[in-house]
Amino acid sequence: MSTSTVISTDPTTWDRTFRAEVARTREVVARLHAELPRWELVVWTAGNVSQRIRHASGDLLVIKPSGVTYDELTPEAMVVCDLEGTLVEGDRQPSSDTAAHAYTYAHMPEVGGVVHTHSTYATAWAARAEPVPCVLTMMADEFGGPIPIGPFALIGDDSIGQGIVATLGGGRSRAVLMQNHGPFTIGRDAKDAVKAAVMVEEVARTVHVSRQLGELVPIPQADVDALYERYQYVYGQGGASRAPLTAVAAPGSTSSTTSSSTDTTPEDAR
Repeated sequence: MSTSTVISTDPTTWDRTFRAEVARTREVVARLHAELPRWELVVWTAGNVSQRIRHASGDLLVIKPSGVTYDELTPEAMVVCDLEGTLVEGDRQPSSDTAAHAYTYAHMPEVGGVVHTHSTYATAWAARAEPVPCVLTMMADEFGGPIPIGPFALIGDDSIGQGIVATLGGGRSRAVLMQNHGPFTIGRDAKDAVKAAVMVEEVARTVHVSRQLGELVPIPQADVDALYERYQYVYGQGGASRAPLTAVAAPGSTSSTTSSSTDTTPEDAR
Protein backbone atom coordinates (compact mmCIF):
# COMPACT_ATOMS: atom_id res chain seq x y z
CA MET A 1 0.00 0.00 0.00
CA SER A 2 1.46 3.40 -0.90
CA THR A 3 1.60 6.18 1.67
CA SER A 4 -0.80 8.24 -0.43
CA THR A 5 -3.59 5.79 0.40
CA VAL A 6 -3.10 6.08 4.16
CA ILE A 7 -5.91 7.90 5.95
CA SER A 8 -4.68 8.64 9.46
CA THR A 9 -8.12 8.39 11.07
CA ASP A 10 -8.87 5.00 9.47
CA PRO A 11 -6.59 2.27 10.86
CA THR A 12 -7.70 -0.14 8.13
CA THR A 13 -5.73 2.00 5.63
CA TRP A 14 -2.51 2.21 7.65
CA ASP A 15 0.50 0.75 5.88
CA ARG A 16 3.44 -0.88 7.62
CA THR A 17 5.42 2.37 7.89
CA PHE A 18 2.62 4.40 9.45
CA ARG A 19 1.59 1.59 11.78
CA ALA A 20 5.21 1.34 12.95
CA GLU A 21 5.22 5.08 13.64
CA VAL A 22 2.06 4.75 15.73
CA ALA A 23 3.56 1.82 17.64
CA ARG A 24 6.80 3.71 18.26
CA THR A 25 4.90 6.76 19.54
CA ARG A 26 2.87 4.54 21.87
CA GLU A 27 6.14 3.23 23.31
CA VAL A 28 7.51 6.76 23.75
CA VAL A 29 4.37 8.04 25.47
CA ALA A 30 4.09 5.00 27.76
CA ARG A 31 7.73 5.36 28.79
CA LEU A 32 7.41 9.08 29.46
CA HIS A 33 4.35 8.61 31.66
CA ALA A 34 6.67 6.80 34.07
CA GLU A 35 8.64 10.04 34.47
CA LEU A 36 5.70 11.80 36.15
CA PRO A 37 5.59 9.69 39.34
CA ARG A 38 9.39 9.39 39.26
CA TRP A 39 9.68 13.18 39.59
CA GLU A 40 6.74 13.24 42.07
CA LEU A 41 4.57 15.33 39.76
CA VAL A 42 1.37 13.23 40.12
CA VAL A 43 -0.51 11.00 42.52
CA TRP A 44 -2.72 8.00 41.77
CA THR A 45 -4.04 8.29 38.17
CA ALA A 46 -3.75 12.09 37.79
CA GLY A 47 -1.81 13.69 34.96
CA ASN A 48 -1.16 12.80 31.35
CA VAL A 49 1.40 12.94 28.54
CA SER A 50 0.62 13.07 24.84
CA GLN A 51 2.59 13.27 21.61
CA ARG A 52 1.55 14.36 18.13
CA ILE A 53 1.85 12.06 15.10
CA ARG A 54 2.11 14.17 11.97
CA HIS A 55 0.50 13.01 8.73
CA ALA A 56 -0.63 14.74 5.55
CA SER A 57 -4.16 13.34 5.88
CA GLY A 58 -4.50 14.69 9.41
CA ASP A 59 -2.45 14.62 12.58
CA LEU A 60 -3.13 12.25 15.47
CA LEU A 61 -2.16 12.19 19.13
CA VAL A 62 -1.27 9.36 21.50
CA ILE A 63 -2.33 9.70 25.14
CA LYS A 64 -3.04 7.50 28.15
CA PRO A 65 -6.51 6.08 28.84
CA SER A 66 -8.67 7.60 31.56
CA GLY A 67 -8.41 6.43 35.16
CA VAL A 68 -5.72 3.79 34.61
CA THR A 69 -2.93 3.45 37.16
CA TYR A 70 0.62 4.20 36.11
CA ASP A 71 1.86 0.63 36.52
CA GLU A 72 -0.71 -0.44 33.91
CA LEU A 73 0.41 2.07 31.29
CA THR A 74 2.01 -0.20 28.71
CA PRO A 75 2.45 0.84 25.07
CA GLU A 76 -0.56 -1.33 24.19
CA ALA A 77 -2.69 0.55 26.73
CA MET A 78 -2.09 3.91 25.02
CA VAL A 79 -4.93 5.24 22.89
CA VAL A 80 -4.79 7.10 19.56
CA CYS A 81 -7.10 10.05 18.87
CA ASP A 82 -7.57 12.63 16.15
CA LEU A 83 -7.30 16.37 16.79
CA GLU A 84 -11.00 16.53 17.57
CA GLY A 85 -10.32 14.23 20.51
CA THR A 86 -12.15 11.30 18.86
CA LEU A 87 -10.81 7.81 19.53
CA VAL A 88 -9.14 6.34 16.44
CA GLU A 89 -7.49 3.23 17.87
CA GLY A 90 -7.58 1.65 21.31
CA ASP A 91 -10.04 -0.21 23.48
CA ARG A 92 -10.27 2.22 26.43
CA GLN A 93 -11.72 5.67 26.94
CA PRO A 94 -9.11 8.41 26.41
CA SER A 95 -7.94 10.68 29.22
CA SER A 96 -10.46 13.27 30.38
CA ASP A 97 -7.95 15.95 29.27
CA THR A 98 -7.78 14.68 25.68
CA ALA A 99 -9.88 17.55 24.32
CA ALA A 100 -7.46 20.06 25.85
CA HIS A 101 -4.46 18.33 24.28
CA ALA A 102 -6.23 18.03 20.92
CA TYR A 103 -7.20 21.71 20.84
CA THR A 104 -3.63 22.72 21.67
CA TYR A 105 -2.22 20.66 18.81
CA ALA A 106 -4.88 21.90 16.38
CA HIS A 107 -4.13 25.56 17.15
CA MET A 108 -0.39 25.47 17.85
CA PRO A 109 1.17 23.55 14.94
CA GLU A 110 4.68 23.95 16.38
CA VAL A 111 3.74 21.88 19.44
CA GLY A 112 4.59 18.17 19.35
CA GLY A 113 3.98 17.22 22.99
CA VAL A 114 1.67 18.25 25.83
CA VAL A 115 1.87 17.32 29.52
CA HIS A 116 -0.48 17.95 32.44
CA THR A 117 0.37 17.33 36.09
CA HIS A 118 -0.94 18.27 39.51
CA SER A 119 2.54 18.86 40.96
CA THR A 120 2.26 20.36 44.42
CA TYR A 121 3.98 23.73 44.24
CA ALA A 122 2.95 24.66 40.69
CA THR A 123 -0.64 23.73 41.53
CA ALA A 124 -0.46 25.82 44.71
CA TRP A 125 0.41 28.88 42.62
CA ALA A 126 -2.50 27.99 40.30
CA ALA A 127 -4.84 27.83 43.29
CA ARG A 128 -3.86 31.42 44.12
CA ALA A 129 -4.21 32.47 40.47
CA GLU A 130 -0.74 33.96 40.84
CA PRO A 131 1.98 33.85 38.16
CA VAL A 132 5.40 32.67 39.29
CA PRO A 133 7.67 35.72 38.96
CA CYS A 134 10.94 35.43 37.08
CA VAL A 135 13.48 35.69 39.88
CA LEU A 136 15.76 32.77 38.92
CA THR A 137 18.19 32.44 36.05
CA MET A 138 16.79 28.93 35.53
CA MET A 139 13.38 30.47 34.79
CA ALA A 140 14.85 32.98 32.38
CA ASP A 141 16.75 30.19 30.64
CA GLU A 142 13.89 27.75 30.29
CA PHE A 143 10.75 29.90 30.17
CA GLY A 144 11.98 33.34 29.15
CA GLY A 145 10.06 35.09 31.93
CA PRO A 146 7.35 34.42 34.50
CA ILE A 147 5.10 31.37 34.47
CA PRO A 148 1.68 32.77 33.47
CA ILE A 149 -1.76 31.98 34.85
CA GLY A 150 -4.41 30.68 32.46
CA PRO A 151 -8.15 31.16 32.92
CA PHE A 152 -10.39 28.93 35.00
CA ALA A 153 -11.97 26.27 32.77
CA LEU A 154 -14.04 23.15 33.37
CA ILE A 155 -12.66 19.73 32.45
CA GLY A 156 -14.20 17.65 29.67
CA ASP A 157 -14.33 19.87 26.59
CA ASP A 158 -11.79 22.07 24.82
CA SER A 159 -12.15 25.01 27.25
CA ILE A 160 -8.83 24.20 28.89
CA GLY A 161 -7.18 23.94 25.49
CA GLN A 162 -8.53 27.35 24.56
CA GLY A 163 -7.00 28.76 27.73
CA ILE A 164 -3.63 27.13 27.00
CA VAL A 165 -3.50 28.51 23.48
CA ALA A 166 -4.68 31.99 24.49
CA THR A 167 -2.07 32.18 27.25
CA LEU A 168 0.96 30.61 25.55
CA GLY A 169 0.42 31.47 21.88
CA GLY A 170 3.10 33.82 20.61
CA GLY A 171 4.98 33.90 23.93
CA ARG A 172 8.11 32.32 25.33
CA SER A 173 6.77 30.26 28.21
CA ARG A 174 6.22 26.56 27.65
CA ALA A 175 4.18 26.30 30.85
CA VAL A 176 0.86 27.72 31.97
CA LEU A 177 -0.77 27.37 35.40
CA MET A 178 -4.47 26.92 34.72
CA GLN A 179 -6.33 28.69 37.50
CA ASN A 180 -7.55 26.37 40.30
CA HIS A 181 -6.34 23.37 38.29
CA GLY A 182 -2.63 22.99 37.67
CA PRO A 183 0.22 23.16 35.17
CA PHE A 184 0.10 22.29 31.49
CA THR A 185 3.33 22.30 29.49
CA ILE A 186 4.13 22.15 25.78
CA GLY A 187 7.20 21.01 23.88
CA ARG A 188 8.66 20.07 20.52
CA ASP A 189 7.74 16.51 21.50
CA ALA A 190 6.50 14.74 24.60
CA LYS A 191 9.98 14.49 26.15
CA ASP A 192 10.45 18.23 25.81
CA ALA A 193 7.07 18.85 27.46
CA VAL A 194 7.91 16.46 30.32
CA LYS A 195 11.15 18.36 30.91
CA ALA A 196 9.13 21.61 31.10
CA ALA A 197 6.78 19.98 33.63
CA VAL A 198 9.73 18.97 35.82
CA MET A 199 11.27 22.42 35.54
CA VAL A 200 8.08 24.36 36.30
CA GLU A 201 7.60 22.41 39.54
CA GLU A 202 11.21 23.03 40.52
CA VAL A 203 11.01 26.80 40.02
CA ALA A 204 7.56 27.01 41.65
CA ARG A 205 8.95 25.28 44.75
CA THR A 206 12.13 27.35 44.89
CA VAL A 207 10.35 30.69 44.46
CA HIS A 208 7.81 29.71 47.13
CA VAL A 209 10.59 28.88 49.59
CA SER A 210 12.44 32.08 48.73
CA ARG A 211 9.34 34.16 49.36
CA GLN A 212 9.11 32.74 52.88
CA LEU A 213 12.59 34.12 53.57
CA GLY A 214 11.94 37.66 52.40
CA GLU A 215 11.33 39.91 49.43
CA LEU A 216 11.93 38.47 45.97
CA VAL A 217 14.46 40.23 43.74
CA PRO A 218 13.34 40.32 40.09
CA ILE A 219 15.79 39.90 37.21
CA PRO A 220 15.92 42.94 34.88
CA GLN A 221 14.20 42.28 31.55
CA ALA A 222 17.37 42.85 29.52
CA ASP A 223 19.12 40.14 31.53
CA VAL A 224 16.13 37.79 31.18
CA ASP A 225 16.35 38.28 27.42
CA ALA A 226 20.09 37.62 27.36
CA LEU A 227 19.78 34.48 29.49
CA TYR A 228 16.96 33.13 27.35
CA GLU A 229 18.82 33.73 24.10
CA ARG A 230 21.96 32.04 25.41
CA TYR A 231 20.14 29.00 26.73
CA GLN A 232 17.93 28.53 23.69
CA TYR A 233 20.56 29.11 21.00
CA VAL A 234 23.98 28.40 22.55
CA TYR A 235 23.71 26.11 25.61
CA GLY A 236 24.28 22.37 25.25
CA GLN A 237 24.97 20.40 22.10
CA GLY A 238 22.24 21.84 19.85
CA GLY A 239 23.78 25.28 19.63
CA ALA A 240 22.50 27.73 17.07
CA SER A 241 20.73 24.94 15.15
CA ARG A 242 18.17 24.69 17.96
CA ALA A 243 15.45 27.36 17.94
CA PRO A 244 12.98 28.08 20.77
CA LEU A 245 9.64 26.32 20.54
CA THR A 246 7.73 29.60 20.47
CA ALA A 247 8.90 32.95 19.23
CA VAL A 248 8.38 36.27 20.98
CA ALA A 249 5.51 37.90 19.12
CA ALA A 250 2.40 39.96 19.61
CA PRO A 251 -0.31 38.32 21.75
CA GLY A 252 -2.56 36.07 19.69
CA SER A 253 0.05 35.22 17.07
CA THR A 254 1.55 31.75 16.70
CA SER A 255 4.91 30.30 15.75
CA SER A 256 5.55 27.95 12.85
CA THR A 257 8.64 26.30 14.36
CA THR A 258 8.35 22.52 14.15
CA SER A 259 10.39 19.53 15.17
CA SER A 260 10.12 15.82 14.49
CA SER A 261 12.42 14.76 17.33
CA THR A 262 11.03 11.95 19.46
CA ASP A 263 14.21 10.73 21.15
CA THR A 264 13.58 9.65 24.74
CA THR A 265 17.18 9.33 25.94
CA PRO A 266 17.38 10.98 29.39
CA GLU A 267 19.00 14.43 29.34
CA ASP A 268 20.19 16.82 32.03
CA ALA A 269 17.64 19.40 33.02
CA ARG A 270 20.27 22.09 32.54
